[in-house]
Amino acid sequence: MVRKGTVERKTGETDIKLAYEIDGEGKSSLDTGVPFMNHMLDLFAKHGHFNLEVNAKGDTDVDDHHTTEDIGICLGQAIVQALGDKRGIKRYGNAFVPMDETLAQVVIDLSNRPHLEFRAELPAQKVGTFDTELVHEFFWKLALEARMNLHVIVHYGHNTHHIIEAIFKAMARALDEATTIDSRVKGIPSSKGML
Repeated sequence: MVRKGTVERKTGETDIKLAYEIDGEGKSSLDTGVPFMNHMLDLFAKHGHFNLEVNAKGDTDVDDHHTTEDIGICLGQAIVQALGDKRGIKRYGNAFVPMDETLAQVVIDLSNRPHLEFRAELPAQKVGTFDTELVHEFFWKLALEARMNLHVIVHYGHNTHHIIEAIFKAMARALDEATTIDSRVKGIPSSKGML
């Protein structure tokens, strides 16, 4: 069974087509109109062993906010589709990723109870032309739409690019762990019988 989700979202601000495959090869095809997000999503696909295609057109003449936010929404919805009823998955994932002077940790519970805890200070307001406050926006919308409990913790670091890159890599590795099928898990990994 192919665990894949596809989402199309068209608003007055963005037009996005996204396909996400859990059991992939780390391949990506990305045209978001936001170069920094292309870079981060490529890392996400590579380090999570996911296949990811994103084609996004947005009002980037205004800024990158709507495009970045809506990609988070679409990716979250695609994750939900790809997981189905979550039968047999590990459910929890935890990853530490160092990036030079930075150490980031991401912890996930695919609990169907969305929450974002974002413990990361980003020293610079911009990386290139990208507004770094949009990192929180992206992960907030991702957590809501994927219905995951998502904790992002940066233990230390001072280079903003390194911090954000470490977060995306840790997110990929934690999600890879949480979505992995565990042969010991019989049915839904919850005492309630559902997630």
